[in-house]
Amino acid sequence: MKFVIQKVSQASVSVEGNCVGKIQKGFLVFVGIGKEDTKEIADQYIKKMVQLRIFQDENGKTNLSLTDVGGEVLIISQFTLYANCRKGNRPSFFDAGEPQMAEELYEYIIKKTKETISVVESGEFGAMMQVSLINEGPFTIVFDENTFR
Repeated sequence: MKFVIQKVSQASVSVEGNCVGKIQKGFLVFVGIGKEDTKEIADQYIKKMVQLRIFQDENGKTNLSLTDVGGEVLIISQFTLYANCRKGNRPSFFDAGEPQMAEELYEYIIKKTKETISVVESGEFGAMMQVSLINEGPFTIVFDENTFR
């Protein structure tokens, strides 16, 4: 599993010109699901994400979490996070999860995040999407298998 977390002051996602998700202050999270991923792995990532302290406190230190600041989350499925470009110039996506399994896990991630965060929006799995954001900082964090070793 891979999460690319961007701290944003606002973000939105559109499909075929229609806005399907929009947030204010919080995280835009691109989610890549691999072949071996499970709900238990997703639970680890979600817990770490909502507790990630990258918002400034009253002293200007990055000491507050998403829950501390009442932040919102926009979750976008992005299998291209599993692009393997080692051979040639055309990426291989061999390690990405099969679509049905990946969609089920993506929906699980959205549902579980909603248990902790009051505003959770999402893109449309498998759709061609246009994502807009204002990255705050900029501040971008990547979670992958190395995050939890």
